[in-house]
Order: sequence, then C-alpha cells, then structure tokens
Amino acid sequence: MITTREIPNSDYLNVVQRKIVEKSSARATIACVIPAYNEEDTIVEVLNAILKQTRLPDVIHVVINNTDDETFYLAREFAGPHEHTYQDLTYQTEVFVHDIGVNTDKKVGALNYGFSQVCDDYDYFLGVDGDTILDKHAVEHLEEEILSDPRVGGVSAIYTVAEPKKGFISKFLTTGQRAQFAAFNMDNLLRGRNMAVLGGQCSILSMDALKNVMVDNRQATPWVKDSEVEDSLLSLQIKNIGYATKISARARASVGGMETLRALDGQQVKWNYGAIDLMWPGQRSNTPGQPMHPNLRLRWSENVSMLFNIVTRMGFILLLAAALSIGAYVFYWFWLIPPLVAVILNLRIALSIQDRSARDIAFALFAFPAELYLWLRIGHFVRAWAKFFSSQQTDNWAAQARAERGAGYGFLMPALVALVIIAGLTFAWLNLPGSLQSAVLAIGWPILYITTLVQTLFMLRKALRRHRGFKV
Repeated sequence: MITTREIPNSDYLNVVQRKIVEKSSARATIACVIPAYNEEDTIVEVLNAILKQTRLPDVIHVVINNTDDETFYLAREFAGPHEHTYQDLTYQTEVFVHDIGVNTDKKVGALNYGFSQVCDDYDYFLGVDGDTILDKHAVEHLEEEILSDPRVGGVSAIYTVAEPKKGFISKFLTTGQRAQFAAFNMDNLLRGRNMAVLGGQCSILSMDALKNVMVDNRQATPWVKDSEVEDSLLSLQIKNIGYATKISARARASVGGMETLRALDGQQVKWNYGAIDLMWPGQRSNTPGQPMHPNLRLRWSENVSMLFNIVTRMGFILLLAAALSIGAYVFYWFWLIPPLVAVILNLRIALSIQDRSARDIAFALFAFPAELYLWLRIGHFVRAWAKFFSSQQTDNWAAQARAERGAGYGFLMPALVALVIIAGLTFAWLNLPGSLQSAVLAIGWPILYITTLVQTLFMLRKALRRHRGFKV
C-alpha cells in the first residue's frame, strides 16, 4: 500500500507546504532566554540541544553575566539564524548573544535583561539554565501543556542530574541528587502535577502571567533581586494572581550536578535558606498568605520531615550510646523495620527514574549511601536555619559561587557543632547518678519509639502509593 508520503506529486507537495505555512503562522511564539555565568563547559551542549528541538523556540537570547571564562566566545559561534526540520515542519530561529558584563543582580539581572528583549513580541518565555541539556522533545511538550489550559501560568520540566564522568565522591553526590530530585518531582506529579517551584533550569512561562505579576506586585521586573530563590517567589506570585503552576508529565531536562561537598553545601544552603525566607511569616510583604500559601505546603512538609529525621537519628544514637555505657541495652528486632521501610521507599523512587542506572538502584538498595547523603542534607538544613535565625546578612549566591570554585569551609560546620554537642552530652551523662541515668533511658526510649513509629508510617504510605504511570 502506497502512503501519501511516498507520492511524488507536486500538487500534493504544494498542499503540504500551504499547511505548513498555515500551521506555523497560527502557532504561539516562544522566546528562550539562557542566563549564563561561567558556563564554558556546558554552553555548547546546551545550545546544540536547543537547536535540535522538535519544536524550535522562535528566538534564543544568551545573556552572559559576571563571566571571566570562555562562555561568550563559545556562545558567539552560534549567533545568527538557524533552522531545523522535523516531520515536514521547518522551524526557524535566531540566536542573540549578550554579554552584560558586571551584573550585581546576578541571575535575576540576566533573566530580567532577557525579558526586556522579548516581552513585547512573544507569547511565552522559556527559561533555560546555562548548564541544562533539554531532551529533544522538551520544548514541544512544554508548549503543548501550557497551551492545553489557559489557566496555566507556567510549566516546569522534569529534571534529573546528569551522570558525572569521573570521581568517586562526585558520582556519590550526583546519585544522591538524582534521588533527591526524583522524590521531589514524584511528590509534585502525584499532587495533581501542581508544581511549587517553576525552576529556572527549564520552565515555560506565560508572558501575560509575568506582566500581570509585575502589575499586581508593583514590580518593575518579573524577577526581584531581594530573594534567595527567585524562582520560588515568582511561582508564588503567579499562583497568587490566579494561574496554575504545573510540572510537565513528559518534558525532560538534565541539569549539572554539584560534584563536591563544598558546591553541594553552597547550593543546598541557598535553596533551604531561600525557602525558609519565603515560609516564615512576615518576611515578604508582597507575598500575601504566608506562611500558609498553597505552594509552600510541600516546603513545610519537607522541613517537618527533616526535623523528624534529625530527632529519630540523633535520639537513637544518643540513647544507644547511653544504654551501652551502663550495660542496659537490649536488642529488639522491630528496630530493623524503619530502615527496611526506608530502603523500600528509596528503591521505589529509584525504579521510577526513567533513565535509571545501576548506581541509582544500588544507592537505594544498600541503604548506607542513601543514609549518608541524608546526613549531608541534615547538615544543610541545620546550616540554613542557623543562618536564618542569626539574621546574618550574607550573599548566598556569592557563597555558592565560591563553594563551586573550591573556597570556604562552611560545609564542615554542622559536623564540628555536632561533635561539640556530643562531647558536652557525654560529659554530662557520665556525671549523672545511676538512678537518674536509668530514668532518662526509661523516658527517652518510649518517646523515640512513638516518634519513629509515626515517621515509619509516613514512609510506608509514600512507599505504597500508586505512581499512576509517572516516570521521573
């Protein structure tokens, strides 16, 4: 049977060409903005991935800022018009490269500069980080999903962390980040695909929503410089004016991971600090509804969960050491249940990763790697809350940049503080009379039983829930 694709008929070809023109003229327009800061290792791959999309953005603006490497010169090679054909549709785009030099507003300033270049001529704003590699269907899927419902103000891609090329520590850290991203994405997908944060790594935003945010919040620009997590704040504001913020069910992107302890600490502390800043009552007068904003429920849940992790782990270690010191410890088999449930939950998440590797499975199955990574996250959590309550005015963007360059020792602080606390508690314990030591254990163990039981039930509920076919 001969299909229409095989008929060499000029009339048919003319009809196809007319349909292509009609379809392309009727479609929405998308402007892509790529803020780039010292991205010489990734910018070429990022631009190549965008230029091979099954649906090209209509224009691409690379906004380079505060950069002292070769990013500008590498990106400049892509400047000018490009076209790409997919399934008989030829898309055309043009790449513009801007080096705005020293920019005190950092990524926020780059995003706002890019917005100023495209806000009046395009329907949608596609933000892509300078280290984010898009799946070839990503823009196509994002466009389909944001066009499917006029109530949607933004759609975020599903992110995963790219596998590192070498280094035991970097492989361990990126595998932990892959598991962390996977759990976060699955939580959002199973909450009606409602996304708390339209991440800057790869998200498509309605230009009308961005303009309405500016009007509603009396802002000169969509992104504001006084937030540690500009994406979270903008997502709250988009939600406030009546738009939905969603995570895509299909669009995917691979982001660069933090491959050193310093870099991971810098990133995670900044994220945690920014989230706390948004959650805490009265911190942002232009974000009504805090701290009970719908987009912040998952943030509160994450923080409460982390607090439970700290209490159960530190409680078990301290009570175990105390019991052993006076020969009063008795092993009970049911203490094996919580780690077993944790392994089941971690394995379930690992199996939901679309391009999972053997390392992802082993990370969950052998328990110790996931537990060690959780202790690192506990350190980031404690550091962020300590910074917040100290009212210390620090530039966490600059701190993260320094950490990625290998400077600073702040990531060691939680371990040092923990050692001091443990030393103090040990001294106090050894100086307590025997009767008081027994009383402490008699009260402490039951409290730990109940706390651990509650935490285990929540983990079991998450481990047994249906994933509805979603892959992260």
